[in-house]
Amino acid sequence: MVSELPLRSRWGAVCLSGVLLFSTPGLARGGDGGPEVPVDAPLQARVGPSQQALGQVPPERPDFKPLAVPVAVVPGLLFHGLGALVAGDGQTAKRLFALEGAGLGLIALGGVPIALTGASRRTIAPLYAVTLAGFSVLGISALANLYAVTAPAFDPGVAPPLLPPLELEVGYQYVNDAAFDYRHFLTVGAQARFDSLRLLGAVRVDPSEGNTQVRLGGAWRLLGAPERSLAGTDGSALDVEAFGQLHRYPTEGFALISGEVALRGRLAMSRISPAMAGSFAEVSVGTSAEAITYPGAVSDGNLHEQLLFTFGYGVWLGRGGPFRGEAMLYYDHRKDSFAGGIRSRGGGIVGAFGLRGRALLTDDWGVAAEVQGGGALVGRLSLIHALGGER
Repeated sequence: MVSELPLRSRWGAVCLSGVLLFSTPGLARGGDGGPEVPVDAPLQARVGPSQQALGQVPPERPDFKPLAVPVAVVPGLLFHGLGALVAGDGQTAKRLFALEGAGLGLIALGGVPIALTGASRRTIAPLYAVTLAGFSVLGISALANLYAVTAPAFDPGVAPPLLPPLELEVGYQYVNDAAFDYRHFLTVGAQARFDSLRLLGAVRVDPSEGNTQVRLGGAWRLLGAPERSLAGTDGSALDVEAFGQLHRYPTEGFALISGEVALRGRLAMSRISPAMAGSFAEVSVGTSAEAITYPGAVSDGNLHEQLLFTFGYGVWLGRGGPFRGEAMLYYDHRKDSFAGGIRSRGGGIVGAFGLRGRALLTDDWGVAAEVQGGGALVGRLSLIHALGGER
């Protein structure tokens, strides 16, 4: 939990990255201009717009070309867009090359001055934010490169018409961390959805060690349709989030208390190219203030700040009806999670990589799963109950 940037610099990095999120093209407009459906409408009435959205996939969506798949891997992961070019989709190829170029340009724009200035604390904040933004654009374009050539083989998923007003979750989490003795956790969680507000809470407890993490917070939708009325949209949105967290380590004799704020943006990739229909990109940037409590006098060494940054590429799993969900491959730059961070060859610490998914299999029941790899390996499996179903 070592501070990466001074507090004033950290807020500068958040503001700069926030501008990048807010400037996402077309985020404020609806995904397809479909009719609005009341939240309390019958399920049959709500399924209709979701099924209608399937018919709104642009007719120019390319055909599946098997040869393009291996090309998208080698050399496509170095030159994003080659797979789409082989598939005959020149428009998607150009946009993937442009995304890759933008990512590399941002990395150079931020990374080169950092190296030349010796990571000066006076300039590190905006340069660090630009570099992270570059890596996120590069990572998203690499995954979009693979999706664009494989997606035409199947019908794309769509954003769910709406999500339940209240969800309860109970499950099991396993953590393999060489630094701690805890391994097995019972997890419980809940989230409530209102018009533009979403409230979340989660508790993870190791019954044998007593290690406990409590996380409470919420999100306010700034742009895009609320989760209770997604019908007829493509799922693009921008949220501001705030969370508080307490993580108690009774065996080791300390606790971590933190508060955080962040912006989280999601963009339907069909806005980039019809070949990417059914997928989305997500980026989050924020900051947290942390305090470590343990026996003894409080000092400046107990207080830390952390720059939060995540990006991922996901797909919607549902195509109308009761089955609806999503899965996302992501990178999380934070270091205070159960997964922690990975020490790089250069001496720095990067975050964790993960894959998570969530799906409601019926109106009332579903499952969620997540795996993460960082300084520790983490796996979680949960059962979801949508209280009251879709009524």
